[in-house]
Amino acid sequence: MIDRDGYRPNVGIILCNAKNEVFWGKRIREHSWQFPQGGIDKGESPEQAMYRELYEEVGLESQHVRILGRTKNWLRYEVPTHWIKREWRSSYKGQKQIWFLLRLTGRDCDVSLRASGHPEFDAWRWSDYWVPLESVIEFKREVYRLALNELATYIERDRRTPLRSAENV
Repeated sequence: MIDRDGYRPNVGIILCNAKNEVFWGKRIREHSWQFPQGGIDKGESPEQAMYRELYEEVGLESQHVRILGRTKNWLRYEVPTHWIKREWRSSYKGQKQIWFLLRLTGRDCDVSLRASGHPEFDAWRWSDYWVPLESVIEFKREVYRLALNELATYIERDRRTPLRSAENV
């Protein structure tokens, strides 16, 4: 499902633990780390897609998390042409995403990268919220920076603990 501007609707998930560290998944057989994300299916709301993707990629269900916030608007990134299938090049530009910030209310042992038949990650770790984004593929970095900056206020409200500066993001 691609919109008239060439963007596929998608959700991104920033999952944080009680220490305000964020979940990073390592793409299978790659050396890149990212937040869980995935497409919004026809007839699905962004929140429904977020819960589906959270289960498929991380093995967590709604009872394991609490929604702290979401981005107000779509955040977009363009995919480099050489990454786009030849038959899509005339109509596809990239992704438009609604990002959700979640608090893990379950335990680390609830995470299961093999919950679905098509795992996306082969490792995961907790990292500082403001971890430098060099390990994220270049064309997604600005969207990550925008999402982290917009959603940081929800963590501060939830925990009443200010996060360190975003200078290194």
